[in-house]
Amino acid sequence: MPRKRKPPKDSDVGAALASSSSQAAAPARPAVPAPPVAALACSAVVAPPVPPPSAAPVRQEAPHEEVDSGWVHVTPRTRSRDPGPLPGGRGGAYSGNVQYPAGVQVSRGLGPTAGYSTQQLGEFPTSAPRGIPPRVPAKQYPQLERAPTPQLAFGTVNAPATEQLVFGTLSVPAAEQYPQIERAPSPQLVVGSQPVPATSTVPTLVPALRTQFGQFNLQEAVRVGEVPAAPVQAPPPVSSKGNRFPLRPGKGCAGSKCLVKANHFFAELPDKDLHQYDVTITPEITSRAVNRAIIKQLVALYRQSELGSRLPAYDGRKSLYTAGAFPFQMKDFQINLVDEDEDGGPVPKRERTFKVIIKFASRADLHHLGEFLRGRQADCPQEALQVLDIVLRERPSCVYTPVGRSFYSEVLGDPKPLGDGLQGWRGFYQSIRPTQSGLSLNIDLSSTAFIKGGPVLNLVAELLGWRDVRQLRQLKMHDAERIRVKKALCGVKVEVTHRGSIRRKYRISGVTPRPTHELTFQVDENDNGPKKEVGVIHYFRQTYQYTIQNPMLPCLVTGKPERPNYLPMEVCNIIAGQRYSTRLNERQVTALLKVTCQRPRDRENDILQTVFRNNYAKDVHAKEFGITIRDTLSLPQVEARVLPAPRLTYYDQKTGRLTNFQPAEGQWNMIGMKVFDGGVVNHWACINFSVNVSDPDARRFCVDLADMCSRSGMRFARECSAFVSARPEEVSGALRHVFNQSRKQQHLQLMVAILPDMNNAYLYGELKRICETELGVVSQCCLTKHVHKGNRQYMANLSLKINAKVGGRNTVLKDAIDKRIPLVTDMHTIIFGADVTHPHPGEDGSPSIAAVVASQDWPEVTKYAGLVSAQAHRQELIQDLFKMIKEHLLSFRTATKQLPRRIIFYRDGVSEGQFHQVLLHELDSIRKACASLGPNYQPPVTFVVVQKRHHTRLFANNHDARSTMDKSGNILPGTVVDSKICHPTEFDFYLCSHAGIQGTSRPAHYHVLWDDNNFKADQLQQLTYDLCYTYARCTRSVSVVPPAYYAHLAAFRARFYCERTGAAADTVSVTKSSSTGTGDHSRRSMAASGSSSNASSAIRPLPELTDNVKKLMFYC
Repeated sequence: MPRKRKPPKDSDVGAALASSSSQAAAPARPAVPAPPVAALACSAVVAPPVPPPSAAPVRQEAPHEEVDSGWVHVTPRTRSRDPGPLPGGRGGAYSGNVQYPAGVQVSRGLGPTAGYSTQQLGEFPTSAPRGIPPRVPAKQYPQLERAPTPQLAFGTVNAPATEQLVFGTLSVPAAEQYPQIERAPSPQLVVGSQPVPATSTVPTLVPALRTQFGQFNLQEAVRVGEVPAAPVQAPPPVSSKGNRFPLRPGKGCAGSKCLVKANHFFAELPDKDLHQYDVTITPEITSRAVNRAIIKQLVALYRQSELGSRLPAYDGRKSLYTAGAFPFQMKDFQINLVDEDEDGGPVPKRERTFKVIIKFASRADLHHLGEFLRGRQADCPQEALQVLDIVLRERPSCVYTPVGRSFYSEVLGDPKPLGDGLQGWRGFYQSIRPTQSGLSLNIDLSSTAFIKGGPVLNLVAELLGWRDVRQLRQLKMHDAERIRVKKALCGVKVEVTHRGSIRRKYRISGVTPRPTHELTFQVDENDNGPKKEVGVIHYFRQTYQYTIQNPMLPCLVTGKPERPNYLPMEVCNIIAGQRYSTRLNERQVTALLKVTCQRPRDRENDILQTVFRNNYAKDVHAKEFGITIRDTLSLPQVEARVLPAPRLTYYDQKTGRLTNFQPAEGQWNMIGMKVFDGGVVNHWACINFSVNVSDPDARRFCVDLADMCSRSGMRFARECSAFVSARPEEVSGALRHVFNQSRKQQHLQLMVAILPDMNNAYLYGELKRICETELGVVSQCCLTKHVHKGNRQYMANLSLKINAKVGGRNTVLKDAIDKRIPLVTDMHTIIFGADVTHPHPGEDGSPSIAAVVASQDWPEVTKYAGLVSAQAHRQELIQDLFKMIKEHLLSFRTATKQLPRRIIFYRDGVSEGQFHQVLLHELDSIRKACASLGPNYQPPVTFVVVQKRHHTRLFANNHDARSTMDKSGNILPGTVVDSKICHPTEFDFYLCSHAGIQGTSRPAHYHVLWDDNNFKADQLQQLTYDLCYTYARCTRSVSVVPPAYYAHLAAFRARFYCERTGAAADTVSVTKSSSTGTGDHSRRSMAASGSSSNASSAIRPLPELTDNVKKLMFYC
């Protein structure tokens, strides 16, 4: 008989445990063999459901029969009450979804004689009869739920709190109470709320975070459990990198055929044996440039002798690649590296010796790469691609400044000033890619910000707005100015100029709080004598015969904090070629975009010029490895199609009837038309925060805005309920005053705010946060310059945004009304958009923001509700997706009276290297959310990744044929490519869905990762293109499918919610907060996403959106 549980000793712990014990019974599944530990480590684990205790009786088998992998095998440690020894299993315990090493004691809380050595354990219960049968099918053990009594749950096993457990190598001492332990998707131990990733050795004691939990003693915790199973079981996707994404269901044929040109240059696959060698350099160097200099000198010295005439390619870190083998398996080299000054002359003072060990690691199999390119192999051999990419990057890395996959130099274009001592440098992007036509080299133009080289004083003067450097001699730097200078210079490399030909280099770590003439430091008068206090000015005069000209300025700080060096600014020059990696301001971003903003014909010519300059035919490394780039004199032609634009539905202003029309070239206007579904605004208010807008002008603007909204089809009150003027710093009080004043009449539906043109970021963020998370009202901000102009087109665009925010619909697809969109209007379908925005470089403490939007109307699929969530820094997986999906599904059911029967999920912001990881986690979350709403509710899902940050560009085949281009010279909206430059076998396509305005259009890349709905190419391409015409904020088709666009806007909006509260702090809560308001927050392992963030670092919760705001398109 099962042993009786004692009543809980702590009501809080009991309630917490009881809350998760109401799992729904799921149908049984056949037992499966235990997967290897490596497979478990990379999979999303959900223990398969098993029957309840009332299932069929346990079957007994003879102890000597052959063993099945799905059966439980136990070997008694003490056989006084047990039937005897049993035949061995496969070696290893498999409990739920956790595998433990064989031969380890497992105490199951059944008394002193009930410990067992593991041979192969399936799912086993907390308690069982004393006579354990020799062979028991694991599938007949019931799934055990967490009981309200104090206990520890691992896998699907619960044990009383008073027993000692030994699982694998994890020893848990007996204690009176164990806290609830939540499920985590990766191997780890969760102590209270403290996740500890599994590692090969964890020699530390991790104290418990709750009372009377004792300590975990982790010794070689190779795999510590994942616990317990999810409350509702749902079938996860196959969790392996061998899992194939959907194959291309044939190429599309809809639309008119045409030819375009792409910036892909096709390459011949080399017929060489590629070898990889591990490189170890001691002392270890973090600079890739120094590592490259060491290997360059090694090759120069030993290529013809020790290296067997091989010319290797080096990645700048730990790997070296050759076309053919070195004449050794491992060899040591001694390399002397001599520093050089700016003129290239040797400086005797600095010579360093490095030990380089080169050791054979592996061979890259080009045969499998060829099979993959021909569509005969599922998995792309990334190692071989990486080798080829490194080979083609070897020569540019020696000539230009590498940044990521791009290369920059002042010779590639005149640097453009960005302000504050920064310059915009031009460069080019280069990457080898697998395509349907074989290997292709993708070449594109790029730009980024660099710090202007030259005297530090010049940068300081520009940064502080001083016209002449000589002004610095008379002025003392204020604290705010000093902090600004420190922020700009921290981490920058400089070289000193006061020592003649010796140009030592330093990295700036700070700026002194005091001016130079007040700074002193201690020096030794002789080796053993006392130290003497010396001033910086005196030291430079005595030691270097240099008189400091700017004694009022602070010094630059270099070196270690415990022993800093002081360098006067005037003796330091910034070394050219340093990338500026922190956040640019709005003015600098605008200036940088202009660096590479070129019309298509000019960009195509510059790309060809870049290929000509690189001269791959004479690249010695490409020759060494047998890589040939074909047809570099022109861009290759690619077959494309131009899809037809959809028909849109509006109301005719004159007749008041619905009217349909088809836009031309991706844009239209609303002259003579009204919105499809006008929103209602009976009570609204206006606050004027601009000192440059008088009250009469502001009131006149309000009247004009109300008239425009009414003419566009909204029911909009002509007079606002309240109008006030306030200073920007009074934003909180002014908003609450107006809200309370208006509430006396009726609930406020819209807040209009007039903002200053400059320095309005804080005001804007506070206004949005207060309105959307505290007052529950949507808002519309207007800049001063637009209020003065009173432009009708601006007013019309404003009315579109307002209508969407208050619940209206601007336009609807005619095919949606007629229910003629395949796989959307035939049954209730919900379309999701999701995105994660990350903090800017340098904001290490700020969280990432996830946003998920979902359509709330069917069949129109036009209105999208939004939810947002904060999560770990630079975490790409959406950690609260389960709760967000569930809430959206419930909202859809409220709006349409039934749950959706089909799901289409557009996911933005995922790189190719994260495809498997994101699909595994997020598809699993979608399915679990569906399963939580009903035992048999699993609608088919199509999961599509949307990519905009790629470098494929499409150009018109003939720049003189106006019929093949839009007014900007770009390819026509609706141009789709699914051949030649696309993936060899998988379902992807490029779609240019928008008309160009300036520069060269960038097509969006759509890659299908999962497709239960079995879309045909034409169906998904046309659906995606049609949706691009339903974007609510303008009368143009947009470049990215609107659900993904809306998710990006919502995530960007939520950034204002957390920046106010200082979310950049170093310490914030493990809880991943969501504004969905759906109960307790789940704890997840950072190891699941490869995040570098410590799992114990805290994430500050976002303020929760009000219920009425989250149902509206507040982010528009």
